[in-house]
Amino acid sequence: MSLQQFVSTPDFDEYKETFKDFFKMTRRDDGVLLVEAHTLGGPIQLSVENHRALGQMLKVVGADPKNEIMILTGSGEEFMMDSDPNGFALEEEDMEYWAYEYAYKDGRINVSSLINDLEIPTIGLMNGPGFHSEIVLMCDISLAANDATIFDLHYDIGSCPADGIHNCFQELLGVKRAAYALLTGQAITPQQALEWGMVNEVLPRDQLIDRAFTIADHIMTQPRTTRRLTTQIVRRPWKQRIVNDLDGGFGIQMFGHVAKKKAIHTKQGIASVVDYVRQGRPNNFD
Repeated sequence: MSLQQFVSTPDFDEYKETFKDFFKMTRRDDGVLLVEAHTLGGPIQLSVENHRALGQMLKVVGADPKNEIMILTGSGEEFMMDSDPNGFALEEEDMEYWAYEYAYKDGRINVSSLINDLEIPTIGLMNGPGFHSEIVLMCDISLAANDATIFDLHYDIGSCPADGIHNCFQELLGVKRAAYALLTGQAITPQQALEWGMVNEVLPRDQLIDRAFTIADHIMTQPRTTRRLTTQIVRRPWKQRIVNDLDGGFGIQMFGHVAKKKAIHTKQGIASVVDYVRQGRPNNFD
C-alpha cells in the first residue's frame, strides 16, 4: 500500500447543490451530465457572481472522474440578453479591483477551463438569442435553436471585444467576418451560423436537449479512453488559439475599461444596445 492516499474527488450530489443557484445539474448513470445555466430559473442575467461561478463549475466538473460528457446550455427562451440589475455594482465601486479580480482573472479562467480542464467531450446548446455565446460555441459540438441569434454587444456598450468572444469569432468565422461581427454587432441568424460553421445543427428549441443526448449516446459507444483522447485531438485548435490570443486580448479590454474609468455593465446600458436583436434587425444602425 502507498504511504499516502488519493485526495477525494468531487461528489456530484454535493456540487450540484453548491451550484444550484447558477446551474441546474442532472447526470445519467452513464456519466452524461446536463448543465443548464439560469438566473432565478430563467435566462441568464449576467453578473460578477455567475461570471465567476462558470469557471468554478467547469473546474469541479472536470475534476470528477464520473463525468463522461457535458451538455451545457441556458434556460428559457433566451440564452443571455440581460444583466442583473445589481450584478456589476463592484465595477462601479472599484474599477481597478473589478477589472482584474472579477473580469481579467475570472474571465480567462472561464474560457481556459472549458478548453483545458475538461477531459470529456462537450456539447453546447444555444437555446435562444444572446451574447457571450462563446461558452457554447467553443464546446466540441454546438447546436442552436432556430431563433438563436448570435451577436456580440461589447463594441456597442463601449468595450473592446476581447474577453474570449474574439477568440471564438476569429476561429470560427475567419478574420474578415469576425471583424465585421465584432465592430458592427451583426445579428447572425441561426442559418448563417450553420452555413458559416459556428454551429453543427439548428433545431426547434424543444428538441435541443433530446438531440444532444442522441449525439451523446453515439459518443458513448466507444471506450472511455478513446472518447477522452479524441476530445484532445479535436480541441487542439482551441488550445492554440487561446494560448496565442486570450490573455493579451483580455488585457487590452481591461486597459480600456480602466482608462475610461466608467462602468459599462449596467442593466440599462446593456438593454439599450440589444433591442435590435429582439426586433429582428441586423444591427443597431441599419
